[in-house]
Amino acid sequence: MKIRDLVYGALLTAFSLLIPIAFGSYLRVFIPPFSATLASHVPVMIAMLINPPVALLVGAGSALGFLLIMGPVVAARAAVHMLFGYVGAVLLKQGWSYPWVLLVTAPIHALGEALVVLPLGFTLYQGLYIVGFGTLLHHGLDALIAFLVVKAISLNFSLGHLN
Repeated sequence: MKIRDLVYGALLTAFSLLIPIAFGSYLRVFIPPFSATLASHVPVMIAMLINPPVALLVGAGSALGFLLIMGPVVAARAAVHMLFGYVGAVLLKQGWSYPWVLLVTAPIHALGEALVVLPLGFTLYQGLYIVGFGTLLHHGLDALIAFLVVKAISLNFSLGHLN
């Protein structure tokens, strides 16, 4: 892995920690038992453009940030960021466009978060409908933000994925 990729990964990991820790109280939407912190998926969605290991790193940072602020249930949900980030990064390496990857990873993300809360005491309705559907909407909003950020700052990534 290139040093540049590690630096980008470290910066995105810092953002994935900073968003829930510093901005969570301002960006959090809470509809019991579901919570969402707007823009919390943006760092991992951008990390997908770098490579799979960086996407894993940034997803792990997100899980750690939510563990520190929101506890183990939200951290378990945030750990799913590693899964959808990795899958997205692999798809990008295979030549998929960035918008398609953001769309295809949405159900993986939503289903992953819905399933991870079931053994943690959530009912099937709470897990699949509230958490799953809430995550799907949240993923869509953050995907739009990530896409606009990448387009706006024209990061030095393979921007051919944006078509």
